[in-house]
Amino acid sequence: MKSAIVLILIIIIVILAILFGPNVWRIYKVTNLFNEESISYNFINMDEFFPISTPIKASENPHIFEKKENFQLPETYFYEGEEKSLMNAIDYFQTDGMVILHKGDLIYENYWNDNKEDTRHIIWSVSKSFLSALVGIAVEEGLIESIEDPITKYLKDFIGTGYEGVSIKNLLQMSSGIGFNEDYGDPDSDINRYGRVTATGTSQREFAKTLKNARTPGTYNHYVSLDSQMLGMLVAEVSGVSIKEYLHDKIWNQIGMQDDAFYLTDHQDIEMSLGGLNATVRDLAKFGQLYLNKGSWKGKQIVPEQWVIDSHTPDAPHLMPNAGDDLTSSEWGYGYQWWIPGNPMTDFTAHGVYNQFIYVDPVSGVVIAKTSSNHRFRSEKDYSKAVHIAMFRSIAKHISKQAN
Repeated sequence: MKSAIVLILIIIIVILAILFGPNVWRIYKVTNLFNEESISYNFINMDEFFPISTPIKASENPHIFEKKENFQLPETYFYEGEEKSLMNAIDYFQTDGMVILHKGDLIYENYWNDNKEDTRHIIWSVSKSFLSALVGIAVEEGLIESIEDPITKYLKDFIGTGYEGVSIKNLLQMSSGIGFNEDYGDPDSDINRYGRVTATGTSQREFAKTLKNARTPGTYNHYVSLDSQMLGMLVAEVSGVSIKEYLHDKIWNQIGMQDDAFYLTDHQDIEMSLGGLNATVRDLAKFGQLYLNKGSWKGKQIVPEQWVIDSHTPDAPHLMPNAGDDLTSSEWGYGYQWWIPGNPMTDFTAHGVYNQFIYVDPVSGVVIAKTSSNHRFRSEKDYSKAVHIAMFRSIAKHISKQAN
């Protein structure tokens, strides 16, 4: 009798494992993705835990930056008037990789925490800046008539949802008015709810349809990652191909990306274009160089020049740095999926949670790409972002002094 009960229990466990095992495993990984002891490993091995796209193939003509050997990082940087150790900050923020370009030359490259030159690292919301470029290209190609168009002109199944009445430009500028809690430290936040439900099979498209509008679109800057996913669905709809294919054909292959990349996907094989791109640091730097060049690469205009300029130029009061609580939920300014730290207004950055960056400074000609696994990000979000900008600006200033 006991042996029969044990056999039945074993059969039940096997059946449950077959039916629900992958989902249970993914929920476990989502819940423990950012633990201090495993976060670095997780960020460079996302393909072990989540569905991914077929690879975005490296360029047929990879561009290899000319490497300068004599550059030394500055020993210190300045933050809030105090001089601090740069290497201590690099260590404190769990830097996984960093590449620095100056006027198109590779002057610094280094890796930590078992990362290497060809390591594909999750870049989280830095993915959004790649997506913005694709929207700009689609507009240039006439696939999108105007960014003033309502998103429902192209995604008609969103008529009657919180996204009705929201323009493409509202989405680009994180001003949709959608009510959304993006606090990664709150287990009940919308962004964490999104992670759980997509891990267990809910499509991103259907999740987006559950969101409600809380403000008049175009009046308040509030970070809503699903706004970017809407842009991804838009690009796929108007181009007739997947995001990964459009990215490969329009950017990846065009600017000589050296390595394969991939997106995390949902169970419907739709890319998490809001934050699921995994790529090498040197290819992130290449994209930053493209934007430093105002969208041009070796004499060919890849992203429209005006689009690049508009992408880091706030054009309304609620998008300006330090606009105030009545207009924004962030201290930084915002363009088309790019951040403008402000004071001065000359540099701009792509940023992803846990401190992923592509920093561009047109004044000095410096591009800095940085991946990180900063487990402290949840409790030190604003501090870590501000310190990184201080670090990058000190590095750019140091480079400019050496060049003169």
